Amino acid sequence: MNNWYDLYLRFEELEKETDMALDKWQIQVMDHEGDCALRCGRQVGKSTVIARKAAKISLKYQNTVTLMIAASQRQSGLIFNKVLARLLRFNDFVVNMKGKYREDLEKSARQNKIMKKEHEKRWGVFDNMPTKTEIRLKKFSNWGKLESDNDWEYFRRDEEYVIYSLPAGKTGAYIRGLTIDFRIADEAAFIPEEVWLATNPMLAVQKEKRGLGWDILLSTPFGKGGFFYNCCYDKDYRHWHISSEMCPRIPRDYLAKEKERLNKAEYAQEYLAEFTDDFNQFFPTSLIKKCMTFMNWDIEKDHNPNASYYMGMDPARYGQDEAAFVAGEMLRKKYKVVYCDEKKKISGKAITSLRDYALALNSKFNFRRIFNDDTGVGGGLTDLLQEELGKSKVIGLNNASKRIRLGADERNKGILKEDLYSNALAMMEKGDIEIINNLKLLRSLKSVQFEYTKDRNLRIHGKYTHLAEAFVRCCWAWQSKGLKLFVA
Repeated sequence: MNNWYDLYLRFEELEKETDMALDKWQIQVMDHEGDCALRCGRQVGKSTVIARKAAKISLKYQNTVTLMIAASQRQSGLIFNKVLARLLRFNDFVVNMKGKYREDLEKSARQNKIMKKEHEKRWGVFDNMPTKTEIRLKKFSNWGKLESDNDWEYFRRDEEYVIYSLPAGKTGAYIRGLTIDFRIADEAAFIPEEVWLATNPMLAVQKEKRGLGWDILLSTPFGKGGFFYNCCYDKDYRHWHISSEMCPRIPRDYLAKEKERLNKAEYAQEYLAEFTDDFNQFFPTSLIKKCMTFMNWDIEKDHNPNASYYMGMDPARYGQDEAAFVAGEMLRKKYKVVYCDEKKKISGKAITSLRDYALALNSKFNFRRIFNDDTGVGGGLTDLLQEELGKSKVIGLNNASKRIRLGADERNKGILKEDLYSNALAMMEKGDIEIINNLKLLRSLKSVQFEYTKDRNLRIHGKYTHLAEAFVRCCWAWQSKGLKLFVA
């Protein structure tokens, strides 16, 4: 045996009897060397095969650094834990090849326990105990010319194999500086674009120096556009497109129920692994991503005293827990959505807790106007805020008639839901707005659907639209900047 990888191949042979058999496409993924992009439906086994691939290539290529990222630490930790589980099994295999520790009857139980740990540490693969974010493996230099597996040599430890698991966050700022041999990105479609800008250069040196610098991307699709979408059509990547319907481990009746429960676009994305902007998606995903031009905005550092600030609110409906707050900054001829948040209602104090939260935001931003959806529970919230801030500052937009003064022309004009949404869409298409890159807001805008009823009226709806409702009300500030709104 010349290295860890030779031992690992022996380990894999013995594990075949107990391991779940890999699908044909999973075997291809395991054998491929180079950049690859896996576009997969739910629960097809993409993270399992990539975890095994990560363990394999980390042992095969000496002195390498593997970086595993995802949009959140929880997500990157899931696949990292699968890699660790695989390496722990390999570690047991390696230690057992040397021989299990035999207790010294002349030693105490405590001494034997310590000596057993020393035995496992000496003959195991780990350089130190793995953490939740880092695995370090010993450098295995040479077994020498051995006559049996019991004639072990010591390991040289001048070099190490390292596997990191780190959250990408919104910008990738905290993972800059590494030179890596392998980048593994789980749920890559959900990682913000700035993270790719921060981490792509990390692969460049090893691509040129060692022919490594491999990019391994796996994800369920999330709309058209973005880095993962482009990589899935990049000729330099090997591509796999695996739908849940191709997986023999997913029951057919379960998929049939999911097809009935979800709309066509949702099922196509989640289970068929299709890049889809539904034909009746109100805000195209590519347009949303184009408008999301910045990652961070800090009220303490970035608040501009020369700008005007506006807020859109969508109180939680009866029986729902979360309300939505979106704030925008207007400066000259540009509008920026700079803040997006959800707030859970406090049991027994639903309206007053939302009022207090809105007032706290107003104390920070000093909003020129607050636009609230005062349908249902929102009506009471509008009244409470108007008592504190005045009717000219707090405007209820609930499709009811509002009086708008256009110069000398004063008339009643209904501000309808389609007016709010069409205004926001027009701002995005004209480039009048920049939006903070917030994944929850992106999901909410993407979930907005439209259709025309039998009497040709436009119906706008969706399952996760509370942030979108707050967003379009926040954007109404742009439409109303030249208008004088007041409650009749």
